[in-house]
Parts: sequence; structure tokens; C-alpha cells
Amino acid sequence: MSFTLLLIQCLNGLQYGTLLFLIAAGLTLVFGVMGFINLAHGVQYMVGAYLVFAFHQLTGSFVISVVLSMAAALLLGLLLEHFVFRRLYGRDHLAQVLATFGIIIFLNELAKVIFGPATLSIQPPEFLAGSIQLTEQLRYPVYRFATILAGLAVAAALYVTVTRTRVGMLIRAGATTPEMVSALGVNVQKLFMIVFGVGAMLAGFAGVIAAPIFAIEPGMGDNILIIAFVVIIIGGIGSIRGAFLAALLVGLFDTLGRTLLTEGLELVFPPSVSTQVGPALASMLIYILMAVILVFRPQGLLPAKGAA
Repeated sequence: MSFTLLLIQCLNGLQYGTLLFLIAAGLTLVFGVMGFINLAHGVQYMVGAYLVFAFHQLTGSFVISVVLSMAAALLLGLLLEHFVFRRLYGRDHLAQVLATFGIIIFLNELAKVIFGPATLSIQPPEFLAGSIQLTEQLRYPVYRFATILAGLAVAAALYVTVTRTRVGMLIRAGATTPEMVSALGVNVQKLFMIVFGVGAMLAGFAGVIAAPIFAIEPGMGDNILIIAFVVIIIGGIGSIRGAFLAALLVGLFDTLGRTLLTEGLELVFPPSVSTQVGPALASMLIYILMAVILVFRPQGLLPAKGAA
């Protein structure tokens, strides 16, 4: 692999990893604080992508569309928490899985009804168009750089919030000893609402910044939800630091693995075979990585303090 190709794949892996973190951060908080299995978290990523497309069609401004989409994603998360999820807190995990899976089907079908089944796309804003010359042979899109910086900025802000504020202290306490938090007189229902709202907004924001890069289509959040679960298991349930480290690790491992594995197979098999077999085998790499890590660190790389 040439240095140029390696650099491109590392940047793509970093960009993919920051996107995964935005989705996994809210998921690990919801699962860690409440023990609530929210399969509908991935569909909120899809909703964010559709929202920015719709608002961009109405306003013509990408920046305004981003702000409106995040506000709408937050509102959707709060509404779902109030009318649906709140009634499932005391139920078993099977009931939570079935209910949230029903939300996935409903929102996917709703997207088809409103926007149609066809794939949609949106262009990056003009001020983020173009590319940056990194080497003599490599120019990298400005927008992809911006998504990396946006993801890192959100990660830093979320880390400071969780580790340096009172709300963050309650979230961390709720992730390890929720009974004690409730016994101290904390309004646990309000805490749950905040966690759900922030998680939905982060997932929506991931969809917003991914919309100009990936195709906007019904069901686009289904596969990435599975990978987000892999991220929080590798990082440690309830841990923001763990989710960040695991997301970057999975992003780089997945992106580099697809290229390296295909090139490695070309040393043994004809190119026509390696180009077909390589990506298929590469899709299993992150699951192999998860299995290996869990053998040595069953609690994850950076579990929440106090977690077993």
C-alpha cells in the first residue's frame, strides 16, 4: 500500500470513527444509565439525514438546516421518550426490543411515504466545498475534514459536560448506581428525559453531517446501529471515553482492514477473486476484534467507573 493510499484510508477511518462515536455516545448513555435497549436509536440517525435534506429544500441554507435539524431531532427524542419509552422502563428487555423495533419499521415506512423509496443526496455547503492539498498526489475533501473536526469538538464538549458538570455527575452516577441516585432525591425521570434527548440529538447530528457524504435512504440507520452496539461493547457500556476510543478503533480497523485484506489476498488469488472475497471477509473484522477484546477485557476497554 502506498503512503498516499494509507493516508487516505486513515483519514476516512477517522471520519467514520467520529461518526460512529456520535451515534454510540447517546446509545451507551441510554443503555448504561437506564439499562434500556433502544433499537430505534439508529433510525434517529436516518431521521437526521432526512431532516437536513428537507430543511435544505425549504431554506436553501445548509447552516440553518443543520440548526433546525438538530432542534427537530432533539424534539423527536423527547416526544418518543414521553409517549413511548417512558412506559417501557419497568418492562423486560424483550418488550423494549419489540417496541423499539416497531418504531424502526414505522419511521422507515414513514420516510418512504414522505420522501419516496429513491435514494436522495445533498451537496456540501459552498464554504466547505473543494479539497485541501495534503501531498503532491493527494487532495482531501474539505467537508470530510470538517466532519472530523465537528465530531472531535462534540466529543470534547460531551466529555467536559459528563465529567465537569452536575448533570454529568448524575449521569455518571446513574450509569453505575442508579438506585443510589434515586434514593438521594434526584428526579430520575427528568434525568432519563435529558439523556434520551441528548442521545437523539447526537444521533440526528451524525445523520446531518453524514448526509452530504452517504446516500440518504430508508433503513440507512439499521446497519450502523449494529456497529454502534459493537462500539459500546468494545469501549465499555456507559463509558463516554470508552465509546470514543472504540469508535476510532472500529473506524480505522474497518477502513484499513478492507484495503489491506484485499491487497493481501491479491498475493494468493487472482484480482477478480480477491476483490470479491476481500470486502466480504473484511466485514467480519470488527466482530473478530470485538471477540478478541472481550476475551481479555470482558468489561470493555474503558468501562464506566464502578462498573463490574
